[in-house]
Amino acid sequence: MIEPIELVIFDCDGVLVDSEVIAVRVLVQLGEEFGWPLTEAEAIERFVGRSEAANHAMVAERFDEETATLFDKRFRALHAEAVDAGLTPVDGLPEALDALETLALPTCVASSGTHEKMRHTLGRTGLYGRFEGRIFSATEVGRGKPAPDLFLHAARRMGVDPARCLVVEDSGPGVQAARAAGMRALGYAGGVTAAERLAGPGTVVFDDMRELPGLIAAYQG
Repeated sequence: MIEPIELVIFDCDGVLVDSEVIAVRVLVQLGEEFGWPLTEAEAIERFVGRSEAANHAMVAERFDEETATLFDKRFRALHAEAVDAGLTPVDGLPEALDALETLALPTCVASSGTHEKMRHTLGRTGLYGRFEGRIFSATEVGRGKPAPDLFLHAARRMGVDPARCLVVEDSGPGVQAARAAGMRALGYAGGVTAAERLAGPGTVVFDDMRELPGLIAAYQG
């Protein structure tokens, strides 16, 4: 028997706010600065969807701890500057959230980003108030995506069985984390991650946020 959905868990970057394009651009720029040539595809493959701790460890392995700390500092500064210069919600997302209110389904956010970063990006786009008090970060758990820890933490805090949760994600590590948590997923392929990297068991791939309310409603029978 298929469990009905009682909670929709949103990723943040690339699902709510159109920030992954910014992140990839900054990563390619930093690769040039630090002598690590990165194409956009490589930046997406290595960094997108993972926690800051995991990305820091990867840079430290490539260089050393001191360089990784400097890389992190430069990334945060350049990313924040670009966010302030013109970050927007993902196309069609505000309208989708409005339509979702008619379904009366609880929602929350579970992101690889820090709370500080989400306050900035969600605040800059006027979305913070929609999720305030229901925002969870990978900094709260031992392992970030693709491990299931963050999604299980969010479900526990929201008081919902993982089998009754639906995750909206836009990265390979994100959909892997949802599957590992025993949750169904909607993989948004309208951003930087190709559809084939999102496809898999228990996952429906879509490329227009305007489809989201209908996709979620379908899980309600």
